[in-house]
Amino acid sequence: MTEHCADVASEPRPAFWYGLPHGYLRLDLDPPFEQVVALIQQVLSLPDELRSRAEEVVRFYTGVVGLLNAQQVQGCAIGLHPDETGGAVSSVLTVSTVPASGVNAKLVLAGMAGTAADNPDEGMRPLELPCGTGFIAEKKRRTVAPGRPPESSGVPPEDVVWQGTVAVTGSGMPDIVVVQLVTAAVDLADDYRNVLLGVAHTLSFTDPSPRDEPGGDGGSRGSAATNAIRNDFG
Repeated sequence: MTEHCADVASEPRPAFWYGLPHGYLRLDLDPPFEQVVALIQQVLSLPDELRSRAEEVVRFYTGVVGLLNAQQVQGCAIGLHPDETGGAVSSVLTVSTVPASGVNAKLVLAGMAGTAADNPDEGMRPLELPCGTGFIAEKKRRTVAPGRPPESSGVPPEDVVWQGTVAVTGSGMPDIVVVQLVTAAVDLADDYRNVLLGVAHTLSFTDPSPRDEPGGDGGSRGSAATNAIRNDFG
């Protein structure tokens, strides 16, 4: 499904790694200043009839990036896939960290998983992943839909979306890693649940990149880990 292994930038090394499925494009949450200036210059150079629409897109992009950064989102990818009618369905995949507020993150997740087991109707259930134990939750909810509100009402349009969430933590990690997938294609929830679980199964707290080790074979351990991530997507 993919050969791309996304990592999360932090100092001095990424804290966790995950794979992206085919059809998902990473959104740059920290674009270089020069890139932003170049984008603005391109928008300003457009004809008047196109400039206003382009400015709306740029404002939307900057607003989304600001919102994601404020919510400690470490990675975001936009998915676009063909549907059975010849059109396309979209989805948004985000990976974020949630501080455990000084409490052992594993104990927090264990408590939440225990609560989920006692309340299966709430859409939350325990989940065993290669990187550890966590939980998966899913629900349908109403949210503001893209587009301008009708002039007659001025009220933003709403739509129903499917939201799937996986939460897990690693050994010695103070935060909880949250992988979330949202799509308006509610009728394809089973397929998107599989995508979410596929990404969650690639999540690793061990660097998958090859590295040379004394007495080793030039990084076979890292290569094996990378292959394991790829194999989860086929």
